[in-house]
Amino acid sequence: MNKHKFTLLISIFITMVTFNTHAASSQAVGAMKFKPEDIAAFAKKVEKTIAAKGAQVFIIARVGRPSSELPAGFEYTHTAIGVYSNIKTSDGRTVPGYAIYNLYQKDSEPDVSELVVDYPVDFFSSTEELKAGIIIPTPELQKRILAVIGTDTYTKLHNPSYSAIANPYNTYYQNCTEHTLDVINAAIYKSADVQQLKANSRSYFEGQPVDINPFKLLMGAIAMPDIALSDQGEDEIVTATFTTIANYIEKYGMTSEKLTITMN
Repeated sequence: MNKHKFTLLISIFITMVTFNTHAASSQAVGAMKFKPEDIAAFAKKVEKTIAAKGAQVFIIARVGRPSSELPAGFEYTHTAIGVYSNIKTSDGRTVPGYAIYNLYQKDSEPDVSELVVDYPVDFFSSTEELKAGIIIPTPELQKRILAVIGTDTYTKLHNPSYSAIANPYNTYYQNCTEHTLDVINAAIYKSADVQQLKANSRSYFEGQPVDINPFKLLMGAIAMPDIALSDQGEDEIVTATFTTIANYIEKYGMTSEKLTITMN
């Protein structure tokens, strides 16, 4: 095998590993990196911390792959919305707690997503770090998001065509963070008009450029079903992240608090 072919194969292999790991971070299940009791303790800490803030609705993010492997500007890999709820237990009791509203890839079809409600211990079951990013919106925005969650508007905002680097400015594909952004915008503008919401995103939301070698991106798009480039512009690859959402709602005065929760 000549040197050129060997280098090409190595690049493709690195790309496939990179994007496989990224995809898994937006799936409901994955390899458990910590003991169940540690995950449960961390999930409980997150719940208690948020409850102490009096938050009814919050934005939450987890780390699905080692921080050293994340592209520049990416701190988390999966974003969702937490809601204070009455939760039915397996033994029939109803207890207060937080439910997490997610967009997850399907295990059997990674380029297709579904809306799934789970709980903090599930949310962190396959996390790479015992670390959570939290945005607590203002009470008014919390109220508006709550009015969207669980309604037809919430489900209509879901696009099952999944791409890990979906462009947040159009409707071709969607990932977990873009869906979270769409729900927030539906709440802000009290609208279910997806085209209008995308126009508002283009005007006011600043996405995160994806700083990955173009060749690797192309190979990833060819090899992996959950990587698409057809929704992106010619000059820049851009997507939504937890950080860009935090910057967005903070810029327009809709954040009560932003915090990072770790086990220590």
